[in-house]
Amino acid sequence: MIIKNKLDKSFGPVGTSAGSLLLVAGLIITYTSFFGLVLVLLGAFVGFSSTSTYIDFEKKRIKFSNNLFGIIQTGKWISIEKTMKVGLKVSNMTWSAHSRGNRTIDINTRDFRLALFDTNNLEIIEIKKFDSLDSAKVALETLSSKLGLVQIDYL
Repeated sequence: MIIKNKLDKSFGPVGTSAGSLLLVAGLIITYTSFFGLVLVLLGAFVGFSSTSTYIDFEKKRIKFSNNLFGIIQTGKWISIEKTMKVGLKVSNMTWSAHSRGNRTIDINTRDFRLALFDTNNLEIIEIKKFDSLDSAKVALETLSSKLGLVQIDYL
């Protein structure tokens, strides 16, 4: 059984909005010019590209994937070894956009991430994100028991 966990949009919330706007503008311009196709492709790439993680419990492997245009998956599978560990970490991300009027728009997000670590407690891959610490702890218990890995607290 393979489980897919969505993580983030590649270009953040501002990039997603800008990509959607480019896509719509490109669709409108395509009726009069072929330049609209370039805008459609650029808008689809920026607006729909995202990251996700796939977990295969039967074969005990995991894959981090960049989903280009929202559909083309890239990445390779990593075999899960018994010496690996799973743990929690806090993620504080800030997405910034600058306007022509020299104003900065910052969007701050804080969430909790379930991550896979090696034997030296160095992060290998982020597995899943959560809004609350309680739900992250429950998922940590479940994932560590399903994969047979040791838990570490890495907040």
